[in-house]
Amino acid sequence: MPPAAELQLNRVTPKAEAARALPHPSTHSARERLDQIAAEVSAWRGAPNLSKAKRHAEAARNLIVGPTGPGYGDADGDGKVSGANATGLLPGLKGSAALTVPAANTCVARDLLGGSWEDPAGRWAVLQAKIAAWRPDNNTFPTLPSHAQRIVGWASLTLGSVNLNRAREYAGHANIHVDVSRAALTRC
Repeated sequence: MPPAAELQLNRVTPKAEAARALPHPSTHSARERLDQIAAEVSAWRGAPNLSKAKRHAEAARNLIVGPTGPGYGDADGDGKVSGANATGLLPGLKGSAALTVPAANTCVARDLLGGSWEDPAGRWAVLQAKIAAWRPDNNTFPTLPSHAQRIVGWASLTLGSVNLNRAREYAGHANIHVDVSRAALTRC
């Protein structure tokens, strides 16, 4: 190939340069979803009663797991699916599409996704085991590599709770992981 043609092929047009400056569409969607999750966690933390805390915990969990993820649906039993969505923040049990894109940056891969999702059912099974093993004197969630999955864990504990103060405490823990997840989209 002649050098002039080679230069033409490799030339970056102003339009292409401007497009590079825009966030990846999936990153933008993940950012919007994390904003929704943050709002639900905040409402859960300030809920005036246990049923509202559970409604917001359900919504936060549903926004992360999506309709093909574990526990999606009307977990609080009020007849409504809070946080209903077509695509979860994380992949579903069979690896269905997710809003989080690992290639967005290394922090998304490390903090939000917590590594590979080649075996999504296995990743969700690990979370379910951590939820089952959790005790007030044995917090199993710090060993989960995905901060979004940790939010699901705290939401799941809230959905099984009979104590409003404890549900609010769980929301406080979930909020820490919302902050880490949101920061992952922009810091790397």
